[in-house]
Amino acid sequence: MTDRLPALPHDTEHATQGDAALGESPFANSAPLAGDTGDWPTSAGVPGTGYRLIHVDASIIVADKASGLLSMPGRGPEKHDSFSVRLQREFSDALMVHRLDMNTSGLLVVGRGAEMHSRLSRFFRERRVDKEYVALVDGCPEPGSGEICLPLAADRDNRPRHRVDLVHGKPSTTRYGRVDYDSVADISRMALRPLTGRSHQLRVHMQSLGHPILGDALYASPAAQAKAPRLCLHATRLAFIHPEHGGWVEFHCPAPF
Repeated sequence: MTDRLPALPHDTEHATQGDAALGESPFANSAPLAGDTGDWPTSAGVPGTGYRLIHVDASIIVADKASGLLSMPGRGPEKHDSFSVRLQREFSDALMVHRLDMNTSGLLVVGRGAEMHSRLSRFFRERRVDKEYVALVDGCPEPGSGEICLPLAADRDNRPRHRVDLVHGKPSTTRYGRVDYDSVADISRMALRPLTGRSHQLRVHMQSLGHPILGDALYASPAAQAKAPRLCLHATRLAFIHPEHGGWVEFHCPAPF
């Protein structure tokens, strides 16, 4: 049985060639779980960038970030290398608007210049960006679709973990739908749509259902961690109003697992 999230009404201006539209299964062409091969496509013919370009115009850049690469520099020189640092070697005006966890792969949109950065940042603050993720989780969530509304807060005694906190947590909402289930491996493929943007939101919310994301070193059981060589979470879709011309744009990138 396959459960899907309902499609959102929109006019699609751009979708990468060959990807499924929302409302179809966005995972129909996904490869079986095999982990990362390390053979990531290159950007502008330069090997080893850790990302590939999906779209570039005078206002925005959309890229597919590899798992294992920081979105932005962390604290200390050993955490300086990141997607933003590498991207700025190609595009000096690239300014980060949002981020993905280091071990999450998938789509990031970047503003070109201060004005485009400001406009995109406002869209994210006002929750005018539609985001969808693919995840492989342990077990078979029942019901197969629904909405998780659990407040989240930093776990101060176990950083960098976050946790459900009914007293001090910030409101957090995730819609989910089961796309497929492998009864032999006891693994479900999920479509996840965060309506808020809290740190580790999807990872904690799936753990709260009792179905952690495979390969998650922070929130999965040892058995669920062992089912995959990486965190099986991928940002597969971004849709928003273009900050320059005001048209609706949509970008897709299939999961590598």
